[in-house]
Parts: sequence; C-alpha cells; structure tokens
Amino acid sequence: MADELFDIYDEQLQPLGTATRAETHARGYWHRTFHCWLTRRVENRRYVRFQLRQAGKDTNPGCYDITAAGHLAAGETIREAIRELEEELGVSAAFEQLIPLCQTREDASGLVNGIPFIDREVSDVFGLVCELPLTELKLQPEEVAGVYEADLDELIALFEGSLAELSAVGVELGAQSEQLTSVQRLVRAQQFVPRDFSYYTSVLRALHGCT
Repeated sequence: MADELFDIYDEQLQPLGTATRAETHARGYWHRTFHCWLTRRVENRRYVRFQLRQAGKDTNPGCYDITAAGHLAAGETIREAIRELEEELGVSAAFEQLIPLCQTREDASGLVNGIPFIDREVSDVFGLVCELPLTELKLQPEEVAGVYEADLDELIALFEGSLAELSAVGVELGAQSEQLTSVQRLVRAQQFVPRDFSYYTSVLRALHGCT
C-alpha cells in the first residue's frame, strides 16, 4: 500500500498535489479520510456498530475502531469513498443514505515498524442506519477481524468515564477468514484506536439523531 497515491493539502486545506501513502505520512501532509458509523434503533434503544482492526495492520493493530473508514485516493471524491462500506463490510448503500455528522481533524505521530510517521487527517464523518444482521456482513480479511454492536448510551458513558466496560455482541472471522463466529465481548474505552475521547462522544451523540 506504500505506492497508494493521496491528494495532499496544507494547513488551510489548499491543494499541494499528490504524494504516496509513505510520503504523506513521512512528511506530515494533510489528507482526507472517510468515516462511517453504522447504527440502528430497536424500540426505544439505539445501537451502534464498531470494528476490530486486524492484528496485521501497520497502525493500531487489534484496536476497536469506526465501523468503516479509509483514506481517499488521489482524485477520489467523498461520494466515491462510500466504497469503504462495501469493501470492509459488504454493505451496499447510496451516498444519499449517509447522514453527515461532522468534519474533524486529527494530528497524530508515532512509529510504524520503527519508522517515524506523522498522520494529519481531515475526516468527513457520517452515520448510516443499517438493519443488516451482523451475521450477513462480509468482512474484508486483510482489514477487519470482527464487527460488534453495543448500546449507544452505554458507549457514550464508556468514553465519558462513567462506565468501566460494556458488553457487546458481534461476529468475528474464523481461522479460515471466511466463516463468521458469533461472540460476546467485554469492551473498554482504552481498547479503541487512541483518539481524543471527545471525538467518540461527539460523534456518538450525533448518531442519536439518525433516522
């Protein structure tokens, strides 16, 4: 994936051209990403889904994360980035079904395989009401190890610190990376991709309005 091309921007989001994925993260260029959280309502309760990143990922392996997310390739529009839903989860949706929640900026740095990286992302964040059963998802084996569902208010309490852990039901890929196994997991906030918890709480609160 090192040769993947991104459109890159300066601090004011003025276009600078394109760069490879490796160059973008080595030099700290701003680039764009797509976030989508799947949600549904059952009677008076709202649920939200989140994924488990594969253990082989170069960044944040084995962490819980946004239901589906990814970088925009060079020349790609945010409308076209909806492909991430199909690629990672096997969920088909039209862009018009997405509910815009917010746009965020993240500026993170660290090491990947001993190499320093600077990750500066501008992310368009969406919600999608999805009634597809977890067992009918088609997870991308290279990216996603599992998908889980939890009560939305409990997740908010988790990131606000008033709940130490919660129980989530989900599906995980088996050893053959084809068959899904139903599971139940105890989840803690510290197991999610490290972000300012305000990202999670603000997005989750916005999901309450998804219909």
